[in-house]
Amino acid sequence: MPALVVFLAVVFGVVSLAFLGESLREVRRRRDFKRQLESVTSRDEFVATGSGGSLLLDSDQSSPLDAMLGALPQLRDLKGLLEQADLNWTPGTFLIMSFGLATALGASGFILSSNAVAALLAALAGLVFPYLYVKRLKKRRIRRFEEQFPEAIDLLGRSIRAGHAFPTGLKVVAEESPDPLGTEFRQIFEEQKFGLPLEESLLGLADRIDLVDVRIFVTAILIQREVGGNLAEILDKIAHTVRERFSLQRQIRVYTAQGRLTGYILAALPILLGMAITALNPEYMAILFEEPIGKALIALAAVLQFMGFLIIRRIIDIEI
Repeated sequence: MPALVVFLAVVFGVVSLAFLGESLREVRRRRDFKRQLESVTSRDEFVATGSGGSLLLDSDQSSPLDAMLGALPQLRDLKGLLEQADLNWTPGTFLIMSFGLATALGASGFILSSNAVAALLAALAGLVFPYLYVKRLKKRRIRRFEEQFPEAIDLLGRSIRAGHAFPTGLKVVAEESPDPLGTEFRQIFEEQKFGLPLEESLLGLADRIDLVDVRIFVTAILIQREVGGNLAEILDKIAHTVRERFSLQRQIRVYTAQGRLTGYILAALPILLGMAITALNPEYMAILFEEPIGKALIALAAVLQFMGFLIIRRIIDIEI
């Protein structure tokens, strides 16, 4: 019970701190937007601003913590990872959540086991869990994008055959496609609509969506704009290539089903075997739960078991 109370107290405190930071950032953003809007609507300030200032709203509403983290080379990709996972968290919020969960699990582990090694392993698990959660969201979003991508390319090709320009085709795809594909194509259309070169918009899509199919699509579009050619025919070939790759990936998933099943069994076997021995002979297993060394061994075994499961997943994850 004390460990549960400490865990819940730390988690609630960290979540409250993270939400407070997000609320302050939103308030600052609205205040800056209101100030710039008032400067635009005021005739005198509008003339003064038009003579030398900028009427564009500054979209960089980073907190001091985020600005400090942005200077670290190791954390520059964290913001992109959060965007790819479709999360509105800032890097600072993510780190607060990670270290807060690590503190909660570490303190709870130390109260339960009175062992520094077990507490350190629990804290490490709490530190890694948010990152794995974000990576899973990113992978799920990219998988949905990959499933919708061939139909979007076909729709874009049909729009071009109907006589529409390429930017208009992007708009049609954005309006007709569900998320996340519709959101990504809508961003491309709006970026080039407001003056960003189409090349930079397409390269931004390739940066946000880490897929070989997207890189093929972007490269083909950029080459066609340089050297010319039948864009509709190029899009048809790209859609065919994407479908073939997707079909091959599903075949490989079928072929590696035995490996995945082996990983699940190896991960669950020690847990089920320990539960069975505990039910048959509780005194035999009691030493693991009563002695500090036994508690530390249980924590170490759980971490090693999880690492082994990840290694097996990595081995059968074949990229095409």
